[in-house]
Amino acid sequence: MSHREGLRTDSIYFTLNGAPFRILGGSIHYFRVPRPYWRDRLLKLKACGLNTLTTYVPWNLHEPEKGVYCFSEQLDLEAYIHLAAELGLWVILRPGPYICAELDLGGLPSWLLRDKNMKLRTTYLGFTTAVNSYFDKLIPRVAHLQFKRGGPIIAVQVENEYGSYAKDEQYLMFVKEALLSRGITELLLTCDNREGLKCGGVEGVLQTINLQKLTYGAIQYLADLQPQKPLLVMEYWCGWFDVWGEPHHVFSAQDMTAVLKELLDRGVSINLYMFHGGTSFGFMNGAVDLGSYKSQINSYDYDAPLSESGDYTNKYHLLKNLLRSFQKLPHLPAVQGKRVYEPVVLSEHISLWESLQCVDRPFSSDDPVNMEDLPVNHNSGQSYGYTLYETTIYRGGALNSRNHVRDRALVFIDKHFSGVLDYRTQEIVLPQSERERILSLLVENCGRVNYGPALDKQRKGLVGDITLNHIPLKKFTMYSLDMTHNFINRLQSLKWKSTNQNPLYPAFFRGSLVVEGQPRDTFIKLPGWRKGVVIVNGQNLGRHWSVGPQDTLYLPGPWLKSGDNQLIVFEEHRAEGKVHFAENPQHGKITDVSRQLFCTLL
Repeated sequence: MSHREGLRTDSIYFTLNGAPFRILGGSIHYFRVPRPYWRDRLLKLKACGLNTLTTYVPWNLHEPEKGVYCFSEQLDLEAYIHLAAELGLWVILRPGPYICAELDLGGLPSWLLRDKNMKLRTTYLGFTTAVNSYFDKLIPRVAHLQFKRGGPIIAVQVENEYGSYAKDEQYLMFVKEALLSRGITELLLTCDNREGLKCGGVEGVLQTINLQKLTYGAIQYLADLQPQKPLLVMEYWCGWFDVWGEPHHVFSAQDMTAVLKELLDRGVSINLYMFHGGTSFGFMNGAVDLGSYKSQINSYDYDAPLSESGDYTNKYHLLKNLLRSFQKLPHLPAVQGKRVYEPVVLSEHISLWESLQCVDRPFSSDDPVNMEDLPVNHNSGQSYGYTLYETTIYRGGALNSRNHVRDRALVFIDKHFSGVLDYRTQEIVLPQSERERILSLLVENCGRVNYGPALDKQRKGLVGDITLNHIPLKKFTMYSLDMTHNFINRLQSLKWKSTNQNPLYPAFFRGSLVVEGQPRDTFIKLPGWRKGVVIVNGQNLGRHWSVGPQDTLYLPGPWLKSGDNQLIVFEEHRAEGKVHFAENPQHGKITDVSRQLFCTLL
């Protein structure tokens, strides 16, 4: 192989292999897009006029249990990078270890929190040891795909927006050396918002900026910080994420293209975050806590140029027209067909209480134990889903969570619903009785915070005592309900009841979707249902919740098959009996993110 000169920053312009180079990038996360659609999404990125793919690498998915690594099928990172190369795209890799990405705990595995002294994103020995073990597995899988070795990777990011965290002056140097020592030789870079640039740099690493509007002199500030260096907006936010119970965020397509045109006219390289957002399937969504906790929805549509299901939007066409002057563009790939299937009646149900025989052996303790410390999943603890805590009470009165519920608890007495405990409601009154009764709390991890100073405080379940009439309750039995494939498979073998019988909530409901011919994408609607989880053919699509803004769940065609397809809906409160389908996603109220973004971030 002849000598190849990688991406260089010797002047105000990038060069690649010695020739001037402009990064025109777009972010698409392989873990948010069904693998059969990777090619479709990357072809659409290239057809829009972009030349570079950027992706995060989620540690929590690749090492779900300590020492257990997953790099196959949906998580085959090497195959994703090879595909980018095959299609003529360059790659900027963002391996973390922390990535934010609106993923649970910012992409960090929850088993790190089993260490009660854990200090995430620092040089604390417990954290660096875990990072080193992970990088020992990850980096060799991508090092041979670097540009100088004939691959498409032209740059690698050192951590992510550390200037907004900045708890350890030695940490970024540790991450840099962890990459270099394992064979990373391409350009290293960091990214931060305007304020984070002050603390987010490390010697010998190019700083880049994240923004949406050209305010506060952000680009000039970056130029002054690094004279005679090329400028890169690593994350140009062309939309924003959503949280449960608040409006759907949008950002004007005209405003987006106006900012991008000005950046390009000034010679700035760009990367759109997101070009295609996709979906945070299952329980992978994160949360925000900038004074109050807010759980993020499963849709990661992000109001991006490609919609959640890969459709072209007005933003896509405006962006393509803007980039047309840089190169001759290929024809647009065809749009994926969709189908509105006939409504499905969920004719069978089984209560949560009956499903407990399908969980791993329950655990008993005098005091409640948080999810991460439960002795499950080969002693890596419970990462996601629900945990049921049960104890015996002999009286009624004031049940107080002492703010130890993370994040939402349904309270039952002898399997009858009594109320909800969460961040806003920390006390409910239980009816009086002198007889022995079983108190049950079904506690849901609604998503660990993925950004900000609260990262170290993201243990879930019951994280301390709860009291009845000011006396701490004791002698708990705990059931891990993370709704894994094994649990769902075991659930099938139980005797389900007809929905003609009144269900005892919470409950699982089951029905069959019959697909004739080639399966197509669709969106699931659950009018009249309240809150829970949707599982199709064993795939956890994510949460449904009547508070919105997400009123539909994306169901990719490749996850269906011709013939019978099994639908299971876990419902906490009230089932309407039918599952409906739609051709397009549905959201409630919308709000323009540009009006509130900067007061949120700064």
